[in-house]
Amino acid sequence: MLYQAPAWLPGGHAQTIWPALYARRNRGPLKPLMRARWTTPDGDFLDVDMQGASRPDRPLLVLFHGLEGSSGSHYAQAFADWAAEHDLNWALPHFRGCSGELNQAPRAYHSGDHEEIDWILQRLRHEHRAQGGQTLVAAGVSLGGNALMRWAAEHGQQACRQADAVACICSPLDLMQSGLAIGRGLNRFIYTPMFLRSMKPKALAKWAQYPGLFDKDALLAAKDLFSFDNVFTAPLHGFKNTEDYWRRASAKALMRDIRVPALALNALNDPFVPAQSLPGPGDVSSSVCLWQPAQGGHVGFAQGSWPAHVRGMPDAVGAWLLQAGGLQVKQEESKNG
Repeated sequence: MLYQAPAWLPGGHAQTIWPALYARRNRGPLKPLMRARWTTPDGDFLDVDMQGASRPDRPLLVLFHGLEGSSGSHYAQAFADWAAEHDLNWALPHFRGCSGELNQAPRAYHSGDHEEIDWILQRLRHEHRAQGGQTLVAAGVSLGGNALMRWAAEHGQQACRQADAVACICSPLDLMQSGLAIGRGLNRFIYTPMFLRSMKPKALAKWAQYPGLFDKDALLAAKDLFSFDNVFTAPLHGFKNTEDYWRRASAKALMRDIRVPALALNALNDPFVPAQSLPGPGDVSSSVCLWQPAQGGHVGFAQGSWPAHVRGMPDAVGAWLLQAGGLQVKQEESKNG
């Protein structure tokens, strides 16, 4: 991806914050979303927001959101707009507790949740094929992208049965380095409080559901994501502590095992994801394409004159995904004459 930030938007922090808050997200009117509630294998639920194309057999783009994201996130609306422009079906599965309603099980979601990714993609693939669809591509943003790459690596060649191509966008593929980076310097005062403002209340609501589930006082005292994950995320999802969670959930060490066509996009000035933590060509299989532009921030990539827009990144990533799934796309497009 060739990207140059506007001259009036210098630096990784500005390129992260401004696009999320002020840049235009869509070129046309946003289409209404339809929500489906699925019962999970463990008796919980998750909500999937969907946007239809002209026909249900048109290609399907699945988007996995980032930490505390949703279908209302700026990148989600930009991808939904891209899908509508290209007449694609679009689906955003909310990780548990992220759709506006607290989930029921004594768990939430985490960066390496590849089992959940697998269940979601299997169901979406089955439903899409039942309606005549052939092509399914998937992208994950930040946390969702790391989980998607973990899934692709864990399943190797079998991943091609569920998705024709995948992409991760601004994902912390080495969670230890990214987790430590977000707790240092300016990041600790800008982004850490932003995340904890929503994560702590959700965790406390989970404690109210299941009193004694974790150390409530330790959670209230947590000042960074390391401490939060140590009290809440790690123990609730089968990890010993934060170090164990961040090490075992990271996708980078497994990316040589990916066999489905995959794209990893990371800006080198991302405040959350240190450039030295990113995979190089020797860290990935031949199925993985690395895009590492110098600028862009964290899920920013704003373009154009003030106030800018964020459609350029979905344009580039979406085009790559469709090309990588080229055989199926051509077959489906030929049906349109």
